[in-house]
Amino acid sequence: MIHTTMKTTRLRSMVRCSLFAGSLFWTCASAVCDNNWPRWRGPHDDGSAELGTYPVKWDGTTNLLWKAPLPGKGCSTPIIWNNRIFLTAPVDGQDAIIAFDWSGKMLWRTTVGTEIEGKHRNGSGSNPSPATDGNNIFIYHKSGNLAALDFEGKQRWKINLTERFGKDTLYWDYGTSPVLTEKTVVITMMHHGESWLAAFDKLTGEMRWKVARDYKTPIEGDHSYATPIMIQHHGKEALLVWGAEHLTAHETSGGLVLWFCGDFNPEAKNNWVAVASHVVVGDVAVVPYGRGSRLHGIKLGGSGDVTATHRIWKRDDTGTFVPTPTADKGLVYLVRDRGEVECIDPINGKTLWSGELPKSSASYYSSPAVADGKIYAAREDGVVFVARVAGQFQVLAENPMGERVIASPVPVLNRLLIRGEKHLFAVGAK
Repeated sequence: MIHTTMKTTRLRSMVRCSLFAGSLFWTCASAVCDNNWPRWRGPHDDGSAELGTYPVKWDGTTNLLWKAPLPGKGCSTPIIWNNRIFLTAPVDGQDAIIAFDWSGKMLWRTTVGTEIEGKHRNGSGSNPSPATDGNNIFIYHKSGNLAALDFEGKQRWKINLTERFGKDTLYWDYGTSPVLTEKTVVITMMHHGESWLAAFDKLTGEMRWKVARDYKTPIEGDHSYATPIMIQHHGKEALLVWGAEHLTAHETSGGLVLWFCGDFNPEAKNNWVAVASHVVVGDVAVVPYGRGSRLHGIKLGGSGDVTATHRIWKRDDTGTFVPTPTADKGLVYLVRDRGEVECIDPINGKTLWSGELPKSSASYYSSPAVADGKIYAAREDGVVFVARVAGQFQVLAENPMGERVIASPVPVLNRLLIRGEKHLFAVGAK
């Protein structure tokens, strides 16, 4: 069911203008954006690639460009910069980052401290994805090891946030990826106890600020595995953070809350943990919640408490629990935990079309990607589905990789990178 709280016509005009302005920005930066995947959800923080031709049919042994063995189980998504691929993984009981060239050859691997293994079957000690600003690579692990490295694998600095701030109390394995501002790398911890955001100087590792982010919630509602997104607020960078039943925007110079939106769980349901992250389209944040049963549209901006004014729509009949939505060309795509697919208009929250991927006893933990008019979605048993989403929904192929896949597919430069439990695969369109 859809509940609207603003006039759709007026809002549509506002968001379309914002989308146009955003498209101008990305056009100016397209050369850098389209050739790199600098963080978990890509250059636009929405899991999409704007350009390129991408594959449809392959499997774990055929129609591959290459596959490279991995030294241990990690669930982080690879990142790419200038045809180099970086991912985190355990190496002989140590947290590590590994670099590959574009042909799949391992260039180097660097360990940064003792690993703490994952406890969920689809988790690991290397859940957070790396992030890069083109000068350094930043990694974080369940163990609390936070490190900066150069592109040759040399460690610039390292600190352990567990030793500094205490252990997390999350039920499952920490999975929030680092976020980069102009000058800092930001780590968030949202759990039962003191929740916080902390910013560290990218060059030295010195802590620049740390702020508490505590909200009273029902059981497990204060736990979050979501990753913040960088946005613009009055022409300045800001952090958009989802968790503890609040969407908050923070200035990056000191962590001050600029605005916040609450009331995501008015019935005070227990165990409504935030797993899927939010996605931003234009000036609307689409926020999944309620273990896959809720979806909210929040207009960005404002000041202070915007709960009553900036929730433009909400739905209590759809959502996604684990996979983060993806967005492309002004539309949002959900791949739900059991393979249902929906195309959502972020302006009014309406479903434009829906479909289904083939079902099995396995669920979808990986977050989908969209490229070349197709959606790529990996089921936990290692089958990667390709479906057309441009124009109409149509399942095109199911591609068994022969091992579990939890990381998100990465489409860059006409090839798709898939991180499995044992290998990194590269597939290209013919």
